Amino acid sequence: MKNWKKFFVAAVAVGAVFSTNVAPTEAGYELNPEVKTATPALLAASQMGVRTYENPALQNLANKDAIVVMTFGTTFTDTRAKTIDATVEGIKAAHPGVKVVTAYTSHIIIDRVKANEGITFPTPEEALDQLKAEGYTRVALTTLDVIPGMEYDYDLGVFNGYKQNFKKMTLGTPLMYWQGQEGQDDDVTETLQALATQFPKTKKGEGIVIMAHGTPNISNAYYSVIQAKLHEMGYNNVFIETVEGWPSLETIIPKLKAQKIKKVTIMPFMMVAGDHANNDMAGDEEDSHKSILKSEGIEVVPYIHGIGENQAVRDVFVKRANDAWEALEK
Repeated sequence: MKNWKKFFVAAVAVGAVFSTNVAPTEAGYELNPEVKTATPALLAASQMGVRTYENPALQNLANKDAIVVMTFGTTFTDTRAKTIDATVEGIKAAHPGVKVVTAYTSHIIIDRVKANEGITFPTPEEALDQLKAEGYTRVALTTLDVIPGMEYDYDLGVFNGYKQNFKKMTLGTPLMYWQGQEGQDDDVTETLQALATQFPKTKKGEGIVIMAHGTPNISNAYYSVIQAKLHEMGYNNVFIETVEGWPSLETIIPKLKAQKIKKVTIMPFMMVAGDHANNDMAGDEEDSHKSILKSEGIEVVPYIHGIGENQAVRDVFVKRANDAWEALEK
């Protein structure tokens, strides 16, 4: 056990009755074995990575397992098939014979898809209610979120709200979670290595701009980590910016000019190429990112493909789902 982990636990541990209802999490962090009692707050604070919960009152039930894939969703039918559906198919292929349900976390998207296409996607809560009604007793939740932001907070809320309804429930991590801290995986570098398979070859004076979503959540800090990791990997002409967060496009334009970059390929760092990619990024309106860059004298080549179209990225999503499944099977 790493010294900093021991210090953390020793610093916050207090006397309380240890709750046996919470199973150890599948994470690189664990409570120090010297801690024999802990408050629920301490237990909650120690839960990182893949969450695991076993309900002691339901342990006599037979195992009947399912996977729920949670995603924001999209109204763009073509890109849905190439991204979300393709990723779910990859998860199904990795778990033949297991029931896999796709659930949308955007209630607005659910309503629009139903109205326009006649297809009804359940919310995660509806999916779990249905699985419970069908007699499923163990559920692995996995997510197609990119960072642990507001959408992943929703996923955590679903996990915490429904975990006692099942014999066992697990919740996997987003595409990027661990950042290479001591003793941890480097999900960010792993993801960027997968993303880089779609980077075009660049010459002097050319660069790549990756447009992410951005969030008011504190997880917006991941974008700084992503930029730092890109530089560590030698991608000094690749810059990340966001639609609704920091860094904004305006913050990276001076960096492009400082490197005398006159041509960029701009691509979304989002699961699907939906409204943000087609309009905010590559639209013809004067406030689109393409138009702003062009107004600064930079030639722009839009790459309108969600990262879910990238097989290497889909493989990482499947890996995250496998982590949740393996925790369920233990």
